[in-house]
Amino acid sequence: MYKIATLNNISPLGLDRLPKDRYEIGNDLVDPDAYILRSFKMHGMEVPASVVAVARAGAGTNNIPVDEYAKAGIVVFNTPGANANAVKELVLAGMLVGARNISKGATFADGLEGTDEEITKAVEAGKKNFVGFELPGKTLGVIGLGAIGGGVANSAVALGMNVIGYDPAITINHAWNLSSSVERVNDVDEIFKRADVVTVHVPLIEPTKNLVNAERLAMMKPNGTVLNFARGGIVDDAAIVEALNAGRLGAYVCDFPSNALKGCAKVLALPHLGASTNEAEDNCAVMAAQELRDFLENGNITNSVNFPEAMLHAREDGETRLSIASDNAPDTIARLTGAISAAGLAVAHLVHKSRGDLDYTLLDVPGSVPGDVVEKLKSMPGVRKVRVMA
Repeated sequence: MYKIATLNNISPLGLDRLPKDRYEIGNDLVDPDAYILRSFKMHGMEVPASVVAVARAGAGTNNIPVDEYAKAGIVVFNTPGANANAVKELVLAGMLVGARNISKGATFADGLEGTDEEITKAVEAGKKNFVGFELPGKTLGVIGLGAIGGGVANSAVALGMNVIGYDPAITINHAWNLSSSVERVNDVDEIFKRADVVTVHVPLIEPTKNLVNAERLAMMKPNGTVLNFARGGIVDDAAIVEALNAGRLGAYVCDFPSNALKGCAKVLALPHLGASTNEAEDNCAVMAAQELRDFLENGNITNSVNFPEAMLHAREDGETRLSIASDNAPDTIARLTGAISAAGLAVAHLVHKSRGDLDYTLLDVPGSVPGDVVEKLKSMPGVRKVRVMA
C-alpha cells in the first residue's frame, strides 16, 4: 500500500485514479510516501524521511521548496497545461473588460440613483466617459508562449488581432501549437514598444520579478492595457498605479489584489480566479494523480520541476526495479552498476538522466535485490534516495 497525504481538498476525479486496493489517502497520514496539494505552503514544513514525491495540482510551485526537496531526493511534480483553458478564458475576458471599460462602466451604472427616466438620462450623459476600443487590428504582446500564453495568442489571432510573442525558452511542442500568424520577437522591450495590450505568462523567478516596471511601462503606447494572470510580483504594482494616475496607461487587469492597487479606478483586480473552474480543478487533480502513480509504481518521471524526465518501459515478470537519485557525477552509472554486479546481479534495463547537479537512474534487475545491496547503494557517496519496486 502507498500512502498519499492530501494537504488541500483535491478533486475526487483525481483521487479516483489511485486504486483503493493499493493506495491509502487522507489528510492526517503518518509517514506518507507522497503529498498531493494545491496552494498549501510547504516552506518550513517538517517532511518525514518516508516522502519520495510531492505533486502540485497546478502549474506554479512557489509554495513548495523545490530545491530543498531535490537535495533530499524528493521529486516535485506539477501539472502544466491542465488549467490552461481556464486561465486563457479569463485572460481573454480581462482583455475585453479593459478594452471596453466594462468594470468602470458597471460601477458607474450601479451608483446611479433616481427614477428610471432619470437613470436613463444619466446613462446617456455619462457613457461618453467609458468609450473603449475594438480588438481587430490592435496588437497584443504575449510574454511567455507556453500552454496558456500560446492559447491566448492563438485566440487573439482568431479575434483579428496582430500578435507578437516573446519566449526565448519556448519548447518544440509549444512552438508547433502556435499559430503561424504569431510574430516572435527576440527582445522583450519590443513587446512594450509595439503592443496595445501586454499580457504576461511566465513563472515568478528572480529574472521575472518586476518584469513589468516603470521603465517598460514608459515604452508603451498611450492608453495601453496590461494583463497579469500569471503571478503577483511579475508586475510592479507601484509603477502600474503611477502610470495609470499619470494617464500614460489605460487599464490594468490582474488576478492578484494588493494594497498598492486598492482604490485605483483604472485597476480591476480579481481574487486569483485563473484556475478556479470545476473543470480545471478536475484536470489538475487527474494529472497530478497520474504522475504520482506512475512514479510510485514504476519510477517514471514526467512534468517534474526539479528532476529530469525519465521513462522506462514496464518491467517484465520477476524483475525488480530500482530508482536512484544522486549527485551529478561522471562515474554515477559505473558505481551503481558496479555495486549491483559485485553482488552477482545483472542489469536487464537501464535509463539514466541528468538535470543540473542531479542524476536520476532507473534500472531493472532480474529476480529480487537483497536488502544489504540496497543499503550499500543508499550509503554510497552522493546518493540522495533509493527506492525498490518489486
